[in-house]
Amino acid sequence: MIEYLDVLRWLHILGATVLFGTGAGIAFFMLMAHRTGNAEIIAHTASVVVIADWVFTASAVVLQPITGYLLAAEIGWSIGEGWVVAALALYVITGLFWLPVIWMQKEMRDLARAAHANGLLLSKRYHVLFRTWFLFGFPAFFSVLIIFWLMITRPSLGVIF
Repeated sequence: MIEYLDVLRWLHILGATVLFGTGAGIAFFMLMAHRTGNAEIIAHTASVVVIADWVFTASAVVLQPITGYLLAAEIGWSIGEGWVVAALALYVITGLFWLPVIWMQKEMRDLARAAHANGLLLSKRYHVLFRTWFLFGFPAFFSVLIIFWLMITRPSLGVIF
């Protein structure tokens, strides 16, 4: 018999996997496209990345807090547990870096499309956006890694509220 708690755990792990996997995949493919310097390849890759971010990442972003809350309630963990509060704070930090990245990816896509259509090199604006996009990935990536660690180890950090 399938247990409610097992379904919640599965959904929460699935959401975390999609969130992390999509983020890592997007970063890899955007970096590889950027390294070509080819505006057509970058435009195409960025187009797919924008879609993937909306379909996969956004879905997981919504799923995670819902399944996390339901999971905590079912197990009896307080949302005020230190490790839960720390994980939620890191989740917010991740989101604060992810939201601007969505906008940057769209603009990089549009700039690459325009460069390709007009036979031009990628603009300075594109390169500034790419560097910013790349740097924003680090705090988001490491925050997610720490969230995984917190969820697995559930360290005793006391009750915050």
